[in-house]
Amino acid sequence: MNRAVQTTALVFGIFAGGASIEHGIFEILQGPTRPEGIMIASMGPPCDPELVWNACEPAMTIIPSFLISGILSVAVGLMVLIWSLAFLNRKHGGWVLLGLSITMLLVGGGIFPPLIGIVGGVVGTGIDRQLKPPGRAAGFFAALWPWTLIVFSIWLLAQWIVGYYFNDFIRNSIWGILLIPVFIIALIVLSPVAALAHDKRKENKK
Repeated sequence: MNRAVQTTALVFGIFAGGASIEHGIFEILQGPTRPEGIMIASMGPPCDPELVWNACEPAMTIIPSFLISGILSVAVGLMVLIWSLAFLNRKHGGWVLLGLSITMLLVGGGIFPPLIGIVGGVVGTGIDRQLKPPGRAAGFFAALWPWTLIVFSIWLLAQWIVGYYFNDFIRNSIWGILLIPVFIIALIVLSPVAALAHDKRKENKK
């Protein structure tokens, strides 16, 4: 079993599921109102997407009701959490996480949370996969493990503190606008690569 790959998929699944639940709770609070379109703001008034760094947590939904979208987002988020914690290492475990994450995207679970879950699902398909010998760059990426995943986990939580204290900078500066999404996306990519390289190097030493 590829332990680093499994850990990465697990952490991604936990964050995706937890964030979907959070989005769902905010949507439930908006009640049985109809969204104006597919793209929505999970956080309703008095939150103004043009005034806060997180744009009131954007999401998309094909469900014509904030209340139902919220309930489904919470339900799918719970399923993602449970699956990631208890069943991810089973056969087709990664594919199930991938499917749940796509469902999460469609019912209002946010934009970044489903993306994290989708990547986690793809990574999860390689938990028991036979790895090829490491390439030339594998040593560099393997050395990044587990720090990329640790920084990813810390930053997902720390962004709320940064956003709270530096809201105007994040909204009005190009560096602030890029700070949170670009950094998260970079870590979403680097964490699985580092995990795969680590497992490859470990397997090659046996």
